[in-house]
Amino acid sequence: MVTDSSPNFDDGADIFSPMVPSESDSMVVKRKEMAAFELEGSRRKKKKKQGGTPRPACSWVHFSREFIKEYSASHPESSGLKVATKAASDAWKVMTLEEKSKYTKRAREVWNDYLSSAPAREPKPRKQANLVTRCSPGRLVNVLKHFTDEQKEAVRSMGFGSLLDLKCRTLRRSLCLWLLERFNTIRRSLEICGERIPLYPHDVELVMGLPASGKEVVNSGPDDLVIELRQKYNASNRGISVRFLEERLGQPEAGDDFKRAFLLYVLGTLLCPTARLDVSPSFLHLLTDMDSIHEYNWAKFLLDRLVREVSRYRQGKQRAVGGCLLFLQLFYYESVAIGGTCEPGPVVVPCVSLWTEEAISEREKQEKELGGYGSGEVICKERGLGLGLLTDRDHVDVLPLREVAARANRGTLVRQDENLQDNVPFAYKNETMPPLRIDNYSYKNPLEYTNTNPHDSRGMYTGQSTCACPLLNCNFTGLFQELSDHFSSKHWDSGRRFQYNSPLPVSLGMDETFLVLQAEDDGVLFLLNKGTENIGHTVMVTCIGPSNNDERFLYCLVSERGNSSLKLKSYTQTLPGRVEGIPPSDFLLVPFGYLNSSGELNLEVCIWNPSDLGEV
Repeated sequence: MVTDSSPNFDDGADIFSPMVPSESDSMVVKRKEMAAFELEGSRRKKKKKQGGTPRPACSWVHFSREFIKEYSASHPESSGLKVATKAASDAWKVMTLEEKSKYTKRAREVWNDYLSSAPAREPKPRKQANLVTRCSPGRLVNVLKHFTDEQKEAVRSMGFGSLLDLKCRTLRRSLCLWLLERFNTIRRSLEICGERIPLYPHDVELVMGLPASGKEVVNSGPDDLVIELRQKYNASNRGISVRFLEERLGQPEAGDDFKRAFLLYVLGTLLCPTARLDVSPSFLHLLTDMDSIHEYNWAKFLLDRLVREVSRYRQGKQRAVGGCLLFLQLFYYESVAIGGTCEPGPVVVPCVSLWTEEAISEREKQEKELGGYGSGEVICKERGLGLGLLTDRDHVDVLPLREVAARANRGTLVRQDENLQDNVPFAYKNETMPPLRIDNYSYKNPLEYTNTNPHDSRGMYTGQSTCACPLLNCNFTGLFQELSDHFSSKHWDSGRRFQYNSPLPVSLGMDETFLVLQAEDDGVLFLLNKGTENIGHTVMVTCIGPSNNDERFLYCLVSERGNSSLKLKSYTQTLPGRVEGIPPSDFLLVPFGYLNSSGELNLEVCIWNPSDLGEV
């Protein structure tokens, strides 16, 4: 018998059916292909519609491109781009800052070129009825009330003793939203009640009690320095758990572990919170040297982070508002008077200890009765400056508002207010600085005054022969030559030395309003002054010398951006020191678009010696 071994296709139809797509499967595949095609098309249309120059790459991208190219050439057996990218990442992590500087410089140059050529981007419109923030003063108050005396003393030793008197538990979110709308992050000012109020680190010191002088706070560095700290505080890529820190702070010990936990907690919940719920792990770099925590300029750090976080929020990069909004709230309460007369009353330093929940509720009630925020009057635009000049920082002083400003602004001129009694000129006085008399910014020459310092045996002087040191923290006054010698010996690292008739490149930071220049030939001091207007910065050069000195120096200022440049050639005014608010005779107006990505103003300065002007 012959058996038919040929396959039965009818019976085996089910075996081969999976290899042949059915009509329904084909439709599904076609739908997926069409969806992918439409998605890709929409992406291309969106990219084409946006147009413009693509954003420049960061330093890591510049490095990785160069590394991957070399790695692929030297490792032909490599399986592909993924392995090369992993090798580049490992190499980048172990590189030092000096090794990375090459790529950082390249990225910065590309970024500056991009800013100079790219058109200004319109900020994204943002409408939000409710404020989302991680700034939680009430959470900190709940932790502080359980501290022992030893723990409170440890907090004071770090320079955060003022926070122990914190009584405000909640933020007034409607006020914070109102202030955010009027917060100019470029000029660092609040534009409220028809006034522009600049914000300085000393304002933070006045309100929050944090030091406004000292070393710059740097919360970055190599990852290998904080490996143990990351493990100790369970730091993930998202951050450090707030609840974990609260458990640490609940323990009775008051050593370095307590200090580290407190510093992380207060930065992440009140002073410098980010948009996330957890504390930023970048703060771990501050914990490597706990003995120098009190030496940092925490007020400047708080203000810088507030400006950065508000800028990111406005750009749409985060939904929550970071930074210390409590400072803005209390600063508004202290700077704007409502109801009755606007006579300056006493101020408690720091102000954070004054505002209780009851006081804030009463203030909010008055604001509502007057029609809302902004109905008051700014009582002193310069009130926050100069708290660091007070001799006893731990003592809570009660000072008249204008006296605080007068102590702070040694030699600073404030435009005469119409409501001053008898319309008299402003004259600032203290124990070491002669009063400077002025009528609506017009100088009274010659400037005559009496030296009231009992420790100075030189007695009487005339304003025609003495000059004052331009630095804020120095009260030195003396003859012209004495000032030159004083600055050369005491402040040799606080200015820039230059040669006449030779261009000098200089930079003024975002918070810098002046720079001292000293001539190498004769020691004459000059001031490069920077002011702020609606569209840019005003820049001019003045000479420090006797007011009766008729000798003027020719100077030239140049600011460049790409192929564009601005230039001013003028003569210096001669003043007996640093005077803010003076009406400049000539100045260079530099638009904000000329600033670099860090907000610095780069200039080229050239000052000529009068004896050489015939050769210029």
